[in-house]
Amino acid sequence: MESSAQDGAVPAYELIIVSYNSRSQIEGLLAGLPNDIPLAVVDNARGADGLRDLIRDRPNARYLEGAGQGFATAANLGARSSAYEYVIFVNPDTRPTVTGLETLVSQLAAEPNIASSAATTVGADGSVEIGTGGWEPTVRRAVIHSIGLHKIAPQAGLFARPRPYLPIRVDWTTGACMAVRVSTFVDLGGFDEQFFVYNEDVAFGRAVREKNMTQALRTDVLVQHAAGNSGAPSKEMLRLRGASMARYVAQHNNLQNARAIRLALTFGYGLRVLAALAKGDKSRAQEHWSYILGVTSGRASVAGRTVTRA
Repeated sequence: MESSAQDGAVPAYELIIVSYNSRSQIEGLLAGLPNDIPLAVVDNARGADGLRDLIRDRPNARYLEGAGQGFATAANLGARSSAYEYVIFVNPDTRPTVTGLETLVSQLAAEPNIASSAATTVGADGSVEIGTGGWEPTVRRAVIHSIGLHKIAPQAGLFARPRPYLPIRVDWTTGACMAVRVSTFVDLGGFDEQFFVYNEDVAFGRAVREKNMTQALRTDVLVQHAAGNSGAPSKEMLRLRGASMARYVAQHNNLQNARAIRLALTFGYGLRVLAALAKGDKSRAQEHWSYILGVTSGRASVAGRTVTRA
């Protein structure tokens, strides 16, 4: 399909939406977008919530069975099967505008050395989320994040919380609303399917840098995001987050540094558990504890089975 930019026109693109019991969120997402916008829904819940029926009457929509293999595998399936030159990965719980989506794609069309262009995600109150991008995990960055010094030195920790409209350089960007040129994405290997969910974006950033390319985090494109509202329980997702981090640092660090990063994160989230309990917030304490279980064991329970992440 021809999608080259001519006379300032925005190239054609397709949205890739990975879903896991996310029908209600996707309904909200699609309500704010044109009915004829091209999109592919990759269903990791095997049709449990009727997604095929939801998009049946949309003229440029397609449904793909994700087989429950995780975000990275499902997202790769959507991108590699696309007939478009550009695709935009869009989380079900984001609320992008057409203008914002077109800005991301237009940047890719204008700057061939940029591997991806991502929006900055914000909460319901408009505040930028931490983790909309970030930096390669190191012992120093893990320690700074764990003891909370990233609040004072916001570019010294693991995860970025940029200020709107101020440029920032990061090592990776979240895939919550991220545009890619399909040929570049495929050449870079796509998202690393070793990761069920989380850290596939960190791994993609590493692959980008190894090819001397860059990623753009657009702080002028703000997209509302209900972080973690994917359809899976929050404690399960936090354990997955910890397990994926454990696998990533083990893969890209020597044994001593990998253990030091995991120890720093365990210590930091242990402090968060104690702080939450002191406030009487048992639910939050359990979430932090779930992260500790993931990052220390490298294992996470997913849909009744155990997934080894490290």
